[in-house]
Amino acid sequence: MKKVMIYFFLIVLLTAFGTSCRNSSVAGDRDEASLSGENSGTAGQDRAIEGKRRHQARQQGQSNHGGKNAGNDSIRRWSSGDEIPLSEEEKNAIELQTASVEQRPLRSKLQVMGKVISHPQRKAIVSYAFPARISKIHINIGDWVEEGQELVTLQSEEVGNARSEYYKAKADHNLALVNFEREKNLFERGVGAKKDYLAGEAELKVADANLDAAEKKLHVLGFTEAQVKTIAETHQISPIITLFAPLKGKIIMNNAILGAMVDQETEILVIMDPSLLCVDAEIYEKDISKVRTGQKVEISVPAYPGESFVGNICFVGDVLNEETRTITVRAEVNNKDFKLKPGMFADISIYLNHETETLVVPFEAVLDEKEDKIVFVKEGSKYTLRLVKTGIREAGYLEILQGLKIGEVVVTKGNYQLKSKLYDEILKKGHIH
Repeated sequence: MKKVMIYFFLIVLLTAFGTSCRNSSVAGDRDEASLSGENSGTAGQDRAIEGKRRHQARQQGQSNHGGKNAGNDSIRRWSSGDEIPLSEEEKNAIELQTASVEQRPLRSKLQVMGKVISHPQRKAIVSYAFPARISKIHINIGDWVEEGQELVTLQSEEVGNARSEYYKAKADHNLALVNFEREKNLFERGVGAKKDYLAGEAELKVADANLDAAEKKLHVLGFTEAQVKTIAETHQISPIITLFAPLKGKIIMNNAILGAMVDQETEILVIMDPSLLCVDAEIYEKDISKVRTGQKVEISVPAYPGESFVGNICFVGDVLNEETRTITVRAEVNNKDFKLKPGMFADISIYLNHETETLVVPFEAVLDEKEDKIVFVKEGSKYTLRLVKTGIREAGYLEILQGLKIGEVVVTKGNYQLKSKLYDEILKKGHIH
């Protein structure tokens, strides 16, 4: 009995201990679950805060990045009036040079290439239209001749025949004239037949026509009116004919050889007046509207650097070259010193407007900044950036249309260093490192 009671008591104790362990386990699990939940909630809050912070950081970064871009965009956006501070050391190091804004006469011009040629109306080829032999030469190559001066004397069978036909026609005309006068006198007195009078009149007209044809043939052969008159008075049948200079000029080619035979294809002599020449240039299609006759041109050639020759446009072509898309423009040029020679290549400046006074600065004073033109103006001890609008360029000067006034002083040397200095100042103001 006593043993039974002891067993029963042990069973109760074991049962109570097991229940207590289970409760402790459940409580532990609950505490652990609660702690885990609290940790999980804290971690979520931390993650949310961290995400928010990162988002703000990204926005700040984008804002900063955008600000840098904007800063870069604004660096090149010069504004008129920006000042460039310079220390005395910097001024001495840069060695600035300046020039004043002034008024000078400028003309817009078109630059083209061309070639010097002889003037078409100041050049002549001396030849003969019929077979002949050179019997006498009166000039040498390089000689200056006057219009009408003797050049060469020829012997031609055609000349002899033409003279003979002229004399015969002259004699026939004289006989026909005498017969007509006689028949006319008889008819008017009533003793002559009308048909004889009409026949005499017809013979005279035929004789007139033959004489006129013979005289014209002499002119074709090269005889002048005075020479034909002399031939009619002298009645000398000779094959001799002398060729005369058709214009004043210089003998630039002489193929005359004593005793040589010539014909219609032989260029015996070439005469040119070099005091007036032409220059032909090719103008592109886009520039045709700018060029017209009468415009002044200046011509320079490699043979005489620094020297120019003045002329005027005398001809603008009417046909466009389809291959080169150009049109020919011709200018007449005075060549009183005979320095220009046909065949020379030339640089041609065609002035497109009248000479006018305008504001100018040396070309070196103006800098290109993207689509802008800028200069640096000296104002007392300061240097200020100024935006300008420019026009034509000529003889080292650039026309100023807007942005400067006469008398202002601009930097011509050291302006690139001033531009770099201004660039640095803008970077510093924008806190860009």
